[in-house]
This record gives sequence, structure tokens and C-alpha cells, in this order.
Amino acid sequence: MESRNIVLNVNGIEVIYNHVILVLKGVSLQVPEGGIVALLGGNGAGKTTTLRAISNLLQGERGEVTKGAIELRGERIENLSPADLVRRGVVQVMEGRHCFAHLTIEENLMTGSYTRADRGEVAANLEKVYSYFPRLKTRRSSQAAYTSGGEQQMCAIGRALMANPSMVLLDEPSMGLAPQIVEEVFEIVKDLNDKEKVTFLLAEQNTHMALKYADYGYIMESGRIVMDGAASDLASNEDVKEFYLGMGGGERKSFKDVKSYKRRKRWLA
Repeated sequence: MESRNIVLNVNGIEVIYNHVILVLKGVSLQVPEGGIVALLGGNGAGKTTTLRAISNLLQGERGEVTKGAIELRGERIENLSPADLVRRGVVQVMEGRHCFAHLTIEENLMTGSYTRADRGEVAANLEKVYSYFPRLKTRRSSQAAYTSGGEQQMCAIGRALMANPSMVLLDEPSMGLAPQIVEEVFEIVKDLNDKEKVTFLLAEQNTHMALKYADYGYIMESGRIVMDGAASDLASNEDVKEFYLGMGGGERKSFKDVKSYKRRKRWLA
């Protein structure tokens, strides 16, 4: 990880569901101020649970962090409420978008500003969101239920931006979207990072797209971090190419089988 100020530090966390199911097994990662960090891996690897542990959204699923620490700018945040985290600048965009189907696009966006008191700033922020998502402005009076998946994803990101966050946790932004829309969404994420200095931690199965736009990446399997490095290094790594980018030749094997020895050494280090 480069030497920029670390805004988020996740140190060896374990997460248990229903007091018995161990899902995360000592996950550690760092997110630098102003960076885009990708959390990669297949379905069930633990990416969403990691984000929900950070944003304190585990309780609704009977989950809890039982070991380790999560720090935001050096302060422990495991016991803060999701609303408190929003006030401190951390907002999560949930997997599956979760727009309010019966509300209009603009009404959905405005729900993201519930922690803010200055209506003038909120109005200015709404126009800024529309500048990044002009398609939303043309659909501002449409019910979310009658908009496309891409428009709903843009709405979900825009709603998060209405809280004026310094950091966004973005869960599976490419899920269910056409490749062209995926590219558009990631371009907007990059613009927000460059122009608004928003820090992103994004969980994503689309490894190729995530590594194209991220600065740094972590790869998860079975609730553990099994590899990490600069995005450019991961994109050129032969194992990552074969098992996550689909560029290997010959018979496809399990990444777990091929890398188990190296990963075991890492876990026990």
C-alpha cells in the first residue's frame, strides 16, 4: 500500500453470523485517502460481509464483529451506528441498488440527504449529482420502478453522494448491467474520485473492470484475503489472469487448489 494517509484501517476482523457461522477469518485491509481500492472475489467470498462490517449493517442479519478492529482516521468505529458513520462521511451503496420503487428518482436522491440540515447546500448538491448523472435529471420525475437497471444504479450512487461523503463503500456496482453501462458507471466513479476527491472501497466480481479503475486491490476467498497489490500488478499476475480474468490456457482448475500452499503460508505468517 502506498504512503498516502490511511483513512480506513481494517485489522484482523472476524465476523460470525447467528453466533455460530464464521464468515470472515482475520480480514485486514487499508484504504488511503483519495484512493480507489477494489475488493475482489467470487460470490460468497466475503466481500459484502466485509463492507457491512465496516458500515455496521451486520445486526440486521444477526452478524457481529467478534475479533479485530476497524478504524476510521485512527478512531475505532465498530460500535457506531450506520447513521453516525454517514455523519462522519462514510456511506454504503448496497448490492442490488435498493431504490425505493414507489418514489421518483429525485425523491430517492433526496432521501440520501436526511442527515444534512442546510437545504441550500442540499439543493446545490442535487444539481452536482445531476451534473455527473445527466440521465437522472431527464428521469427525475419517473418512478424508480420504471427506470432501467443502469439508471437505478446511478440513482443509488447519486443518493449516497447526497450525504456529501468523503468515502463510499460500493457493493457490486456492475451486477446485472450491460457492459456499456458498467463502463459508464466506472467512468463516473473515476470522475468523482478525481474531481471531488471521494475515496472508494468497491466490492466487485468483475475483476477486469475493477482493476482497470482501481489503484490497489485485495482478492478474497472463503472469508480471507489471499492476495493484494497494486491494481496494475494484479492485472498482470499470471494467477489472477487465469483464475479471475479468464485468460489462462488449458484445463481450468480451482484457484484454491493451485494457490493453497502460498495462501497457507500467508495466513500463518
